Parts: sequence; C-alpha cells; structure tokens
Amino acid sequence: ALFGYGSEKKLLTMFSPTTRQTRRLVKPLVFMLSLIPFLILIWRGFQDELGANPVETLTHETGQWGLYFLLITLAITPIKKLSGMLWLVGLRRMLGLFAFFYACLHLTVYTWLDQYFLWDAIIEDIFKRPYITLGFSAWLMLLPLALTSNRFSIRKLGTKWKKLHRLVYPATLMVVFHFIWLVKADYAEPLLYLIILTLLLLARLPIMFRQKILQR
Repeated sequence: ALFGYGSEKKLLTMFSPTTRQTRRLVKPLVFMLSLIPFLILIWRGFQDELGANPVETLTHETGQWGLYFLLITLAITPIKKLSGMLWLVGLRRMLGLFAFFYACLHLTVYTWLDQYFLWDAIIEDIFKRPYITLGFSAWLMLLPLALTSNRFSIRKLGTKWKKLHRLVYPATLMVVFHFIWLVKADYAEPLLYLIILTLLLLARLPIMFRQKILQR
C-alpha cells in the first residue's frame, strides 16, 4: 500500500486522468504552458530585455525550445510504457505541433530578422553552411508531419502514416547535430541533448521489435 490508498496500480488509476479529463483539463493546461516561452520572448522584446544581440537571442531560444519539444514528444511513449500512464498519448500530437511551431519561429527569425528575406543569401547559406543545411533539412522533414497530424490524414494514409511519422527520429537527430555544429566552444549542452536522444531511441527499440513480431 502507498499512503493508505491501496495497491500501486489502484493509486495510479485514481490519479491518472481519463480520456475525457485529459481533453478537458490536462490538454488546455499543457497548451497554455507550451505557449509561455513564446509569450516570455514577446514580453522581453517589448521590454528591451533580449540582450545586446536580440536577433541572436531569438534565434537561439526559439531553436532551443523546438528541440525541447521534440525530445519531450519522443519521451512520451517510453514514459507511457514504463509508468502505465496511457493518457500521455493524448498529449503527443499537440506537443509535436508545438515543436514545429517553435521550429517555424526559429526559421522565421533567421529568414526575416537575420537575412531580411534576401533569398539569394539564404539559399547560399543553406548550401554552404552545414549546420544550416542540417537545420533546414530537419524543418523540411517536420513539415509533412505537422501537415498530416490530423484524423483525416491518419485515415487517408493508413499504415503509411506511421512510416511517414518516423521521420521525427532523423529530424530530431539533425536538429541536435545542427546545434552541435553551431556551438563554437562549450559542447556540454548539445552533447547532453545527444545523450538524451540516444537514450530515447534505445528505449524505443524493444517497442519496435515487439511491433514487428506482432505484424508477422
């Protein structure tokens, strides 16, 4: 027994939100929390608190939050398997879309505030700077995932939908290496993200093997 509530399983059941509770309570709360970094950046911009190089700050922080949300999204399935909190699956699509939202902000800051929509310079950057090549390639991979994150696409694509959405793994890996390549001195933070991503990918291997066995 835990704190007089009975078995661990019963305790988890008591405090685990149902599908309806997730939709009505947890999802709106997570949605608002996910917007906080964006709102803070807007506030800091109006208060002139983005530092000596505001464009660099915006570029770094929007990209970082995009990576955070990608890692959080990838962590949902392993956490669900380990904890039995099935309701977490109901948050995965929204968190994935927030990852794309921050990735789009990151790209917008670069193309608008950094390059002033000078497309010749942007295209040259994409082909000449490897870290920008990786970042842009990752965004292109995430684009079809965001566009097909709806029930209509799931029904229309059938089994191809899951195969398509596996692009999130190479896309996240590209984002991590985009960050590593960008850093000039302290590699501790990007390497930490690489370790976290590696652990998340390793955690998914048993799940993928189990799915292949069941499909035979």
